[in-house]
Amino acid sequence: MATEVRELAVGGRTVRVTNPARVLFPEVGVTKLDLVEFYLSLGDAVLRAVHHRPTTLRRFPSGVDGESFFQKRVPRGAPDWVDTVRIRFPSGRSADEICPTEVAVLAWVANLGAIELHPWPVRRDRVEQPDQLRVDLDPQPGTGFADAVRAAEITRELLTELGYPCFVKTSGGRGLHVLVPLQPEWEFVVVRRAVIALARELARREPELLTTAWWKEERGRRVFVDYNQAARDRTIVAAYSVRASPTATVSTPVEWSELGEVDPRDLTTRTVPDLVARRGDPHAGLHSRPSRLEPLLDLADRDERDHGLGDLPYPPDHPKMPGEPARVQPSRARRRGPGDRQD
Repeated sequence: MATEVRELAVGGRTVRVTNPARVLFPEVGVTKLDLVEFYLSLGDAVLRAVHHRPTTLRRFPSGVDGESFFQKRVPRGAPDWVDTVRIRFPSGRSADEICPTEVAVLAWVANLGAIELHPWPVRRDRVEQPDQLRVDLDPQPGTGFADAVRAAEITRELLTELGYPCFVKTSGGRGLHVLVPLQPEWEFVVVRRAVIALARELARREPELLTTAWWKEERGRRVFVDYNQAARDRTIVAAYSVRASPTATVSTPVEWSELGEVDPRDLTTRTVPDLVARRGDPHAGLHSRPSRLEPLLDLADRDERDHGLGDLPYPPDHPKMPGEPARVQPSRARRRGPGDRQD
């Protein structure tokens, strides 16, 4: 049987959509062509979030009910107008990752079944220096989106005190992401240190709501400030990226003034294009006033000097870092004897 192909003209390019009627989201009937057209309908807004950024693709070739994988290297057979940039992983290995520069690239990756777009917080000309500080507010079991909203508002208050402009978006699930534009002058380890300082101050101010505990057994019913999203090779989903949820929800920028009225379940591929057409993109000016890290690094220095607080654990697949505490769950550490080996 011949494969059905639809050809689309996108900004002077021809993008082939194979099997356009394939259903990627069975619960709501969203097809591959629907996914492509969603990204095209928001073209410039999506492109702003990934423009000139190395971008990992989360692909679902058979739809959200099937298997998925993260594609970090440019797929074989990519058109010559799909740009790439070489990035280095924590392991020391490197790869050429796609680096979107035009809207046609969004249609091309959607045709691959790339439902989610995960850009690095760097641009191709400064791949070692993040230009975004990203705060991932992750509600734990027993908490929900309303708790994430409270956490985001407290985060905004602290960042405003420190002189930082900040922007917010839904994660496409129960969480929220707060973004701060940065001057790209500091490497990943320094930006992560700043995020840890921010997270610790937030937890001090609202210890019943917020936590920096890396181990799940210590988080309780609180919102986790996931500081390790600032580690190298850790990404959050892009603004306006579709999520692999049954109802095709979208990670959507919102105005701070409307945050309390938002229900992330209502922000889907069916509704977000009309929302953006009606009120514009709240992240359009995200990088108009980039900030410096010194206020947060001053917090980090104070924590180390006055409270003896150093680094926190990295993700388990990350190489061991200088000054990092042992990656041992507290419950396991308590069961060990004084002579047991600590890895």
